Amino acid sequence: MLHAVGSAGKSGSRLRRAGELSMNTPGLDLATKLRLFQRALRSRIERRDALLDIVRVVNATLEPPKIAEQLVDRAASWIPAPCWAVVASDQAGQLSVLADRGLSPEMGPAVYRIATWVMNRSQEFVSANLREDARLQDSSIGAVMAFPLACRGRRVGAMIGLDRLASAREPRMAVGMLRAVRVLLEPASVALDNALLLKRAEALSVTDDLTGLYNSRYLNAVLRRETKRASRSGRPLSLLFIDLDGFKAVNDTHGHLFGSRALVEAAFAVGERIRERIASHTFLESEALAIRLTASVGVATLPDVAASAEELVQAADKAMYAVKDSGKNGILAAAAPADN
Repeated sequence: MLHAVGSAGKSGSRLRRAGELSMNTPGLDLATKLRLFQRALRSRIERRDALLDIVRVVNATLEPPKIAEQLVDRAASWIPAPCWAVVASDQAGQLSVLADRGLSPEMGPAVYRIATWVMNRSQEFVSANLREDARLQDSSIGAVMAFPLACRGRRVGAMIGLDRLASAREPRMAVGMLRAVRVLLEPASVALDNALLLKRAEALSVTDDLTGLYNSRYLNAVLRRETKRASRSGRPLSLLFIDLDGFKAVNDTHGHLFGSRALVEAAFAVGERIRERIASHTFLESEALAIRLTASVGVATLPDVAASAEELVQAADKAMYAVKDSGKNGILAAAAPADN
């Protein structure tokens, strides 16, 4: 846990009045900065405007990295650590750095270990010198101050301040200052949690639960985006529609689980290479089955045969069914309307 201390000593006050030191003075460690410049830091953190500011900026977007960037930006003005990171869990439950400042690649492993420690315990982590800290030793980092980001009983992530320079003593914050930082982190935690939940829901809405493959909702969204991009750039856009011939029989005979597995196996090639590889592949051999499938591929290109995403889908679909009607196991490019 972070410990609170009283105000800075008289010597520190004299130095500040004399203008001999600033928070950017080389050689000052994190603990010394907190002690000498506590009054200035508290004035930034404890004022009402600081709370209104963090509430405003973290609720201005629903993108987790942007919320994390705003939090890192504010944290750097609250606590004089030169390096910062905001870490949270991704959709697979793995930790990822959403935003950082001043981090170098070799600091990454320690950042994740600190975040794991903080999130598992829902406690603040402070260390004067991580190189000598028995909890989480790391040669790339000296002083650490880390805070949990939590709301609704959930561990959302961690905000971590780092200094390569070890502190002579444990970095400490005054009672009021520590309390103010915790208050400021509350709205940030809620906003970040909401954004992460939304992203996870969006990901689930565009993927199939069983196979993990993208569904038609994702296809339509991507087509709309790519159609607009193609129209702006004047570059052609092609769409391939592929249907596995005889696939229904796999579902009917062996069940949808095996059918879904077959879909995953068939989804890794493009165009004619897809058709050729499908025709030469034996499916579900690992399940002691030997199923052979072919593919009918319909290709449509914007703007040659379509003017919109919807027309592109229809043209590719029509070409694919033309292949099936002519004997299956082939590829056909949709013709321009004037050629039909």
